Amino acid sequence: MKQPSLRELAVMTIDEGEEIAGAWITPYIPKVGMYKLLAKKTKDGSYAWVHFIQRLNGNKEIVFRGEAKDKQQLETLLEVANGKLQAIFKVKLQPADADMYTLDGKPAPPKLQ
Repeated sequence: MKQPSLRELAVMTIDEGEEIAGAWITPYIPKVGMYKLLAKKTKDGSYAWVHFIQRLNGNKEIVFRGEAKDKQQLETLLEVANGKLQAIFKVKLQPADADMYTLDGKPAPPKLQ
């Protein structure tokens, strides 16, 4: 069986001409893990996002993906996600650094364009 590439394992990839728009994470939630939201600005100016749970063992589950047409729509998504997380777990997504790597496994520069 063929080993998956780092690109195939990545939750989100940043291609040439795209840039990291933001990363948000909740505090650890017992028996659940941490909710994370990652977003990138695409070449056409829209935003692609991914929202998922990361377990303590590193597994990522319940992955949702989508697109926001502009920054305002991305901020609305963040508000809605925070409202649901606050109601259910009493936590909110907070800005955070994301673990980002190049395809050869080295840490990525802070901003890619």
